[in-house]
Amino acid sequence: MFSRTWQRLSSVVLGLVSAPAAMADWELNMPRGITEVSQSIFELHMLIFWICVWIGVVVFGVMFYSIFKHRKSKGAVASQFHESLGLELLWTAVPTVILIAMAVPATTVLIQMYDTTNSAVDIKITGHQWKWQYDYLGEDVGFFSNLSTTTDEIYNRTEKGENYLEEVDNHVVVPTGQKIRFLITSNDVIHAWWVPEIAVKKDAIPGYINESWALIPEGQEGLYRGKCAELCGVQHGFMPIVLEAVTADEYQAWLDDQRAGKIAEAAAALGDFSYDELMVEGAEVYARSCAGCHGTEGQGMGSVFPALAGSPIAINDMAGHIDIVLNGKAGTAMQSFSAQLSDVEIAAVITYERNAWGNDTGETVTPQMIIDAKK
Repeated sequence: MFSRTWQRLSSVVLGLVSAPAAMADWELNMPRGITEVSQSIFELHMLIFWICVWIGVVVFGVMFYSIFKHRKSKGAVASQFHESLGLELLWTAVPTVILIAMAVPATTVLIQMYDTTNSAVDIKITGHQWKWQYDYLGEDVGFFSNLSTTTDEIYNRTEKGENYLEEVDNHVVVPTGQKIRFLITSNDVIHAWWVPEIAVKKDAIPGYINESWALIPEGQEGLYRGKCAELCGVQHGFMPIVLEAVTADEYQAWLDDQRAGKIAEAAAALGDFSYDELMVEGAEVYARSCAGCHGTEGQGMGSVFPALAGSPIAINDMAGHIDIVLNGKAGTAMQSFSAQLSDVEIAAVITYERNAWGNDTGETVTPQMIIDAKK
């Protein structure tokens, strides 16, 4: 009996000794982050936390001491009084001092958080169901960022990758050592753009722009992951964020590459593509941008996301098919993909949808047809 009790006590002591390392693995606390603002927020958080801890210790300590010291079994008799000016002043003054002690650093941090002036880089972030759109203002660079986790991983048809539900096809790239202003909005419902390591979490609200900022110190280059932090629909968990911090020179080179890619993309839309080329490209685009709603085999998901396999619009009405992909359909979950996909990608995915899963129309949609439809 004694041996068993000793083993249990030893386990408890060992657990307490190893608690700091274990808690670090559990990540019970908020991250300290890599920016000056994130560290200020962390320090404020810990200050308020310890103030609350000590308030609890003092209040409950006095309460339990009083209960024990003045218990009836010891013959204690309760004092009878109706007022005490000194006591009332004390319990008014003490909370006031505590609140001021918390308000001063909190106000300082809030002022720091909301100072979005003098930014070197401005990025407009737009939330969509269920992806993010990034526009680098004044740089003629913009793109959509989609979940790159495959549907086979999501539905357990294959082994899940290292960054399951946390990787995207396009990272939002930012320079270190420069102040970055984020202008955050939404195209449909309320989302929230959240990257813990830079202490940015702002609601993306349709018709309204929220601002935030970050300055990542030089030497802190790397990948920082985040998520949509506002329940926004059935695929809310499929909106990861990957922020890639690079040096100023690497950032400028990346901007140049993006602009060059845009020019090349426009030139490619004027080229000729075979049926097989469009089908291969279309399958990739469909898996990335369409399968989440319409199913990997075009089977759809109930009445909200209709099936494309055997669908009249995917078999008969080519002009209507092109129109709905370009412009979406009002009153439904079908979005406009005119700005989300290139002309080549739109032509390829429509060609794929009209010939996959037994649709077999034999028709080819060319990029030039998409260009003409946009006019």
